[in-house]
Amino acid sequence: MRHRYDCPLRWGDIDQLNHVNNVKYVDYLQEARGALLHACREAAGVEAHHGDAYVVVRHEVTFKAPLRFRFQSVAIESWVSEIRPASFTLDHEIFHEDADGARTVYLRARTVLAPFVLATGTPRRMVELERQALAPYAELGERSRPVHVTVPRDRAAHYPIQVRFSDLDIYRHVNNVKYFEYFQEARIAGIRRLQHGLVGQPRLASVIAQADVEYVAPIHLRPQTYDCWSVVSEIGERSMTIESEITDGTNRSSQGTVLARSKVVLVFFDVDTQRSAVPPPGFLEALTDALGPMVTATR
Repeated sequence: MRHRYDCPLRWGDIDQLNHVNNVKYVDYLQEARGALLHACREAAGVEAHHGDAYVVVRHEVTFKAPLRFRFQSVAIESWVSEIRPASFTLDHEIFHEDADGARTVYLRARTVLAPFVLATGTPRRMVELERQALAPYAELGERSRPVHVTVPRDRAAHYPIQVRFSDLDIYRHVNNVKYFEYFQEARIAGIRRLQHGLVGQPRLASVIAQADVEYVAPIHLRPQTYDCWSVVSEIGERSMTIESEITDGTNRSSQGTVLARSKVVLVFFDVDTQRSAVPPPGFLEALTDALGPMVTATR
């Protein structure tokens, strides 16, 4: 059985391409996840306890088609794809369905969650009551994989991350959705710097095809900024891959503790056709030159 949640869109969810911004999809998944967990508790006849808490360990998000603003809600189906001793995984699909039942899928995603003790902030194992509550929504499938990135500091672009008070969740950690926003800010800043090295080349839009984020340790509110380090790990015919880490260090000489990792695949995009595009001759070479040491591999 799959849980269905109808999520209303907001005008403020739209980006400059008139698509729902990639960060907002993760916000929708959070809403759907909360609705599913509430349904699990109701079905099992148990009340939520003050000490109950779940943290997101990993998101794997695949963007299938652009979603434009509409006044109708977008549908989200969620189900349990894996239950492990100290975590469980939810799979999601965001879609619209027409009167004939034909489905347009905008996103597929996987979220790994882990229970922890709110009072101590330490992880704990799943208990049998939780397994029973999740069981009706189980469609066990492929296991989620950790996000592996390589971000050498001597070749990485740096972006300072300033945490805002409104970024915090009920656990007084930075909410999992905000990490996507932080990586987006660092990515946009890097692309803006690239434009200076692409003079004479046509301006190409890009959209995200895949975004994977691993949450290693909580980020808290503090006056000092955190560091986001990014490199382009691959340039293909229609895409490039950016690998990033957020750390609590303050400079390049100090590696700092890694708090989150991200791997994002950006696809070059034709605004007129609303499809992926092959850049014109010379563009990829100019891009590689503009990136300089930030490029770690090409294909």
